Amino acid sequence: MRKLLFLGLVCALSAPLAFARAIPDPHQKHAPGNESPQTPIAQAGYSVGVNYQLQCAGCHLSDGTGSAANDTPRMKGFVGNFLKVPGGREFLVRVPGMSQSALNNAQLADLLNWLMRKDGMAGDSVPADYQPYTAEEVTTLRAKTMLNLPGTRGELIKAMRAQGIAIEDGMNY
Repeated sequence: MRKLLFLGLVCALSAPLAFARAIPDPHQKHAPGNESPQTPIAQAGYSVGVNYQLQCAGCHLSDGTGSAANDTPRMKGFVGNFLKVPGGREFLVRVPGMSQSALNNAQLADLLNWLMRKDGMAGDSVPADYQPYTAEEVTTLRAKTMLNLPGTRGELIKAMRAQGIAIEDGMNY
């Protein structure tokens, strides 16, 4: 009983010290380089390539090869195939990584158009009749939440297969 009371007293006396560490020091200086607030990505004016690195490369990798081990499809040489099936164009905007990115609508349209370049990520997968995304289109599509990403993607892959498109995205479908 005595030990229990002593333990309770120690806990009660040490709790304020633990909480005190969570209270920031008002006189603490910023780390060098962090003296001013960070500029939001949508206002930073980064190039499209930098926006890809900041918003997409973490999952799809810097070269767009993706990672089947992390359930992330390959975009390189494949992503343009989504534009060949009904609903695919909308899907690319509504994928959570795109629709929830820190980019504004014009930047997101630029990024999608950058991905669709024949000399870029999409390569030969981009359809001949490709029409660039616009900020207005992205604004409209981005407002619609995708509730079933795997199911939606699965249906689009099924439609691609029906057209004879080889599914080479690194996923096991």
